[in-house]
Amino acid sequence: MSSKIRGRNRYDTMAHMEVAPEILRWAVERSGKKPEMLERRFPRLNAWLERESAPTFRQLEDFAAATYTPFGYFFLAAPPEEPLPIPDFRTRRPEALRRPSGDLLDTIYLCQQRQAWFEEFAREERLDPVRLVGSLTRTTATADAARMIRDAIAFDLEQRRLDRTWAEALRRMIQSVEDAGILIMVSGVVGSNTHRKLDPNEFRGFALAHPHAPLVFVNGADSKSARMFTIAHELAHLALGESALSDAEASAFPDEATERWCNQVSAEVLVPLAVLEQELQAGEVVADATARLTRRFKVSSLVILRRMWEAGAFRSREQFWAEYRKEVEKLKEVAPAATGGGDFYRTLGARVSHRFEHALVASTLGGRTTFREAMRLLGCKRVMTFDSLARRLGFSG
Repeated sequence: MSSKIRGRNRYDTMAHMEVAPEILRWAVERSGKKPEMLERRFPRLNAWLERESAPTFRQLEDFAAATYTPFGYFFLAAPPEEPLPIPDFRTRRPEALRRPSGDLLDTIYLCQQRQAWFEEFAREERLDPVRLVGSLTRTTATADAARMIRDAIAFDLEQRRLDRTWAEALRRMIQSVEDAGILIMVSGVVGSNTHRKLDPNEFRGFALAHPHAPLVFVNGADSKSARMFTIAHELAHLALGESALSDAEASAFPDEATERWCNQVSAEVLVPLAVLEQELQAGEVVADATARLTRRFKVSSLVILRRMWEAGAFRSREQFWAEYRKEVEKLKEVAPAATGGGDFYRTLGARVSHRFEHALVASTLGGRTTFREAMRLLGCKRVMTFDSLARRLGFSG
């Protein structure tokens, strides 16, 4: 009996599967991988595309894993439509990016799953709604909206002046946002897959609005200073009570009313115009003022240039854009190379939100969430990793 079962399984995995070539092409495109790279792993790929041969069940499983495609999609007659599940407020993406990548979609799906879990947790724990969510409208004056956001997250400008490094200022900002009840997830990869790097040119962040489980995701492949602007921008979307996908940047003055308001508010959150005006020094060289104020406010030099323009520090729009373009080129030259490694558990907390991981571990150890579900949401593959995380978070036994 057992030999028959083994024989049948061996036959099933070696059986050839009929797959529409357009599905295979769609999977390659969705993966973001170069076709020639996949051809090295699957030498018969071109033959499959031309219907000269068909993949076996096992080959198709491997191809699904290699292209990050749900296996069941290969049995469809045509590629599925995968619309963005949240409103798209991106303003500067090229035509080639109008179809969302699989990396972007899978990141949103994962964050939605985490949010759904935390929503249930918040209901069980009877947590109060987060007061920032839905508290403002686009008619709220920029300065008033920024002040209310700073108050909601206890954003201290003087403390920011005292922070020694960009990293310290960013950590403090994230902690303040999480203390206000908002989940912040910062990652440059899809889930915990370091082979699936996110592209800041496609998106910089998104917000998932919910009164009890608001979530902000920040593309960690961006610079630390750019991440601060993204966080402030997504907080403005949450304050409007809306989910949004963004490519916010300091120089943008979008035509779309909501994005324009969010950009104005986020700039005012980070660099209040009244404070900046007090810091400006008559006759100071633009480059010197930019460097000094960048250190003072711990934001991108591009944000400072925008605020200097709004404070009337430039003779003309042409001068502003000339200085802006020079700063962009300078940043390209000094941009640090991407690095990996570091403390795994600290990195995990940043990727999934320290607030989220603490709640999930507590729920799992309390028997309300299965270990399998917890490890899936955290991106852990081994129980030993989960146990080590629990100990580091202060859970004994």
